[in-house]
Amino acid sequence: MTDQKITLKYILTVSFAVLFTWFIHEFTHWITSEFLGYESIMRLNSVSEANGQKRTEWHKIYISASGPIITILQAIIAFIILKTKGWNKYIYPFLFVPLYMRLLAGIMNFINPNDEGRISEFLGIGLFTISIIVSGLLFFLVYKISRMYRVNWKFNFWTTIITMVASSILILSDQFFGIRIL
Repeated sequence: MTDQKITLKYILTVSFAVLFTWFIHEFTHWITSEFLGYESIMRLNSVSEANGQKRTEWHKIYISASGPIITILQAIIAFIILKTKGWNKYIYPFLFVPLYMRLLAGIMNFINPNDEGRISEFLGIGLFTISIIVSGLLFFLVYKISRMYRVNWKFNFWTTIITMVASSILILSDQFFGIRIL
């Protein structure tokens, strides 16, 4: 039977997975922007131009795509580890959090187009198309592992709640305090 106990160590692991996932996602946006020659500012939940430079449309797409690509890669790596090495509840959040993050980003397209939404609009395929594809892929990976190891609904429910709380703290901290990382 798989260990699905919600312990303090698990709560801290999920919280770390949220912080790690957001950091690596935003860092990838930042490093892509810098690589393309734009001085940029990285905060907890965003990357922007430092000195009002105007990015080209193609550069905006490259920068927008880089974050979701690294987030998807993180999920795939966690999926492969879980599939080949066996169940590990401390690896599972590194698969689960990308699904939550990209699903939330897709929903936020209703308010303001973000990564996948901007790319979809640029390609003229509808605001939600790439968000649905990415979220669908990530859901499939979480579903396969959950089914493989018979992860129960309570474990996924509490993982979702912990992820929601940790990500809300991170997002609200960014909105209220504007913490600049780079």
